[in-house]
Amino acid sequence: MTHTIQKSYAIARERYAAIGVDTEKALAELKEIPLSMHCWQGDDVGGFENPDQALTGGIQVTGAYPGKARTPDELRADIEKAYSLIPGTHRLNLHAFYLETGGEKVDRDAIEPRHFRAWADWAKEHTDGVDFNPTLFSHPLSDSGFTLSSPDKGLRDFWIEHCKRSRRIGEFFGKELGSPCVTNLWIADGYKDIPVDRLSPRKRLMESLDEILAEPIDTKYNLDAVESKLFGIGSESYVVGSHEFYMGYAMSRGTLLCLDAGHFHPTEVISNKISAASLFIGELLLHVSRPVRWDSDHVVILDDELREIAHEIIRNDLLDRVHIGLDFFDGSINRIAAWVIGMRAMQKALLLALLEPTDQLKKIELEGDLTGRLALLEEYKAYPFGAVWEYFCAGEDVPVGTDWLTEVKAYEKDVLSKRG
Repeated sequence: MTHTIQKSYAIARERYAAIGVDTEKALAELKEIPLSMHCWQGDDVGGFENPDQALTGGIQVTGAYPGKARTPDELRADIEKAYSLIPGTHRLNLHAFYLETGGEKVDRDAIEPRHFRAWADWAKEHTDGVDFNPTLFSHPLSDSGFTLSSPDKGLRDFWIEHCKRSRRIGEFFGKELGSPCVTNLWIADGYKDIPVDRLSPRKRLMESLDEILAEPIDTKYNLDAVESKLFGIGSESYVVGSHEFYMGYAMSRGTLLCLDAGHFHPTEVISNKISAASLFIGELLLHVSRPVRWDSDHVVILDDELREIAHEIIRNDLLDRVHIGLDFFDGSINRIAAWVIGMRAMQKALLLALLEPTDQLKKIELEGDLTGRLALLEEYKAYPFGAVWEYFCAGEDVPVGTDWLTEVKAYEKDVLSKRG
């Protein structure tokens, strides 16, 4: 650690101490907050079932930047490189179609923990845990636009079995890694145009979910989450799994509720939902993304909404009840850089929240001093947060400032450029 970083941090520490904030305590807390990094940024949500498989389900990746991962080993190498440039505690978020079958054709209703053995063995060395997702898109049996809510019982049964097996794979990861796996379920079911019957598909979805969750799995190993969406490409007018549906389902069935930052109206934000949902839901899962006019899954940056998300978690003491995962995919830029930018932005937002004198601000708000509240919130934005962040990175032995970009460009030259 350079003398300049240490000197700048000493000054910042003194400034924050003057307003009652212990920077050492904040950094110790930040180091232990696990962020679940999504594997699908590394290969444009391709998976490893079929190299010619089209991406469907209202999802779209734009851009053709060279060097995307083509194999599990390439993807794991890229993830390792990203982890080496990101401080703190890392988890991995994995989709079911990233299985490894050794060339054997395995449909989604036949996946087993053995198909994820290589991921588990790798994770023991590189992560604090693995989270999992059944994959109910990009498959011939999802082409109708319906899976768990389909009127076709045979089709529903196929996807129910896939989800049951996904929960067992989540349990497998939990047992192997000694950390509960959050198994999150999202489906793209819906109509492009206005439906006549909105109720029946939701009734079928509810019954399918109940059947999936019927098998008891110890929460020590697996935590079930359900994720809503407002609309998707091809389901602009109606999505079966709406926010209201899953809010009610999570409350009545005791699952986690997943709030995805891109899954609501353009003027809606999930930061405003966290405290409300926390009153009725035991634990929450966040998929932190950056929508630009729609659920476009842009790389997360340190914008106002990201800061508000972090503040809601920290101000309300919800770290032990909120699981933070990232969810974006940008094929127009270096994919490893996308991971690093997004993960470090999330950590910066959390650090800013940890460096806030929240008790003081709550006190003056309760006293009705709204002038003081606004004045202090604005002044604290100019406090030397950057010096604390650089000290954290240096202490975690990851590049400080923009130095990580030099490493990414070297990796691109030495590794990614050779992938053709």
